[in-house]
Amino acid sequence: MARLAVFASGSGSNFEAIALALKSTNHSLEFLLCDRKKAFALERARRLGVPVKLVSYKDRTKEEAEREMLGHCTAHGVDCIALAGFMRLLTPYFLDAFGKDILNLHPALLPKFPGVDAVRRSVAAGEKELGISIITVDPGCDTGPILFQDSFPRPEHASLEELTERIHALEHRHYPRVVIETLDKIDAAGGTA
Repeated sequence: MARLAVFASGSGSNFEAIALALKSTNHSLEFLLCDRKKAFALERARRLGVPVKLVSYKDRTKEEAEREMLGHCTAHGVDCIALAGFMRLLTPYFLDAFGKDILNLHPALLPKFPGVDAVRRSVAAGEKELGISIITVDPGCDTGPILFQDSFPRPEHASLEELTERIHALEHRHYPRVVIETLDKIDAAGGTA
């Protein structure tokens, strides 16, 4: 069994997809960590019975917040973190101190359109192919090694909302699978991939 933590800042639809997929495995979802006390992800976690860790960045340094986050991960023996709409860059301090797999999902075909608002920027640029990327986190903004990508041809008259829904459908189908594959590798290796 490998232990997962999910970090989220927003609605939590990808967190929920991961949580539901993990129910059919022997892996453990230890907690949802959230940095925003009004994020809908918190409601999803409560409904699913997943413990919540609320870590505020307000009135403290990034390192202080990350030290608290690391404390939660250490206390729960977390083997892997999945970022699911976590809208903060993790510092080299956190990455080095955690020293294990951290996955991230991005709603564009990296290396194009890193950072926020990627779907809108992809559409505005006239991209003919839209999709998702799942990466291993490094110190940059969406610059880590790409583990998986999937895409679809952009329909000519689709609205931004319709395209965003199609992106979410790809995310919900593929991100839980890649997370579980990573946890399986960690488990097979005896705790560290």
